Amino acid sequence: MSTLNSEEIERYARHIMLPEIGGTGQQALKAARVLVIGAGGLGAPVLQYLAAAGIGTLGIVDDDTVSLSNLQRQVIHGTPDIGRPKIDSAADTIERINPHVTVIRHAERLNAGNVEKLFAGYEIVVDGSDNFETRYLAADAAERLEVTLVSAAVGRFDGSLTVLQPWKTAQDGRQNPRYRDLFPAPPPPGVVPSCAEAGIVGALTGVLGTLQAMEVIKVITGAGEPLIGRLLMYDALAARFETIKYSRRKTPDAVPGDR
Repeated sequence: MSTLNSEEIERYARHIMLPEIGGTGQQALKAARVLVIGAGGLGAPVLQYLAAAGIGTLGIVDDDTVSLSNLQRQVIHGTPDIGRPKIDSAADTIERINPHVTVIRHAERLNAGNVEKLFAGYEIVVDGSDNFETRYLAADAAERLEVTLVSAAVGRFDGSLTVLQPWKTAQDGRQNPRYRDLFPAPPPPGVVPSCAEAGIVGALTGVLGTLQAMEVIKVITGAGEPLIGRLLMYDALAARFETIKYSRRKTPDAVPGDR
């Protein structure tokens, strides 16, 4: 377990005084290694709040550069960062927030050829991607490698969030569900418009990304009940949260790469 120095004890005092976290939980946060897919709308609040929380190592996977249209929602970047690689801009912001955090920059796009290499060495992956191909790729790989996945999606004025540990069993002895138990297959290309096509309110990504960060903290510290087997849905226009339960299929589809 990673020890905390006097400056860290003061920095994380509001965490340490919580019985659900305490010194032991804060040490676990310091020892944790979390990979974030994307330093965009969802990844921005995830990275900032996990850095502030004291996650010891944050990996960032992103091959994009900052553009003016990003700044309406990707709050980890600023106007002077336009044209810079997002991983560099994000790393600079994290350094300003918390110099105790180690940032590992993966300047590449997640694909079938590198996913297992990138996920290796991390205990939690946070999916902040904006396309179905990456979501399914991340979910299948995380299941194979037994890495916890915190997955969220946003569009226009609504979003959803869940936590996946399909290799574990619940308290009732049943196997935890897979991502494909919730979403069996991606929709055909062009059916669901992208944010660039349909638009998105910037603050929505802040809500869902912050909720993702909260789930990561819960998983690491053991506080509360993570969203395993539950899908949290947020309707921003109605200011309404709803949660639905989902379970393992009796005859689930094979995960690509299963042997």
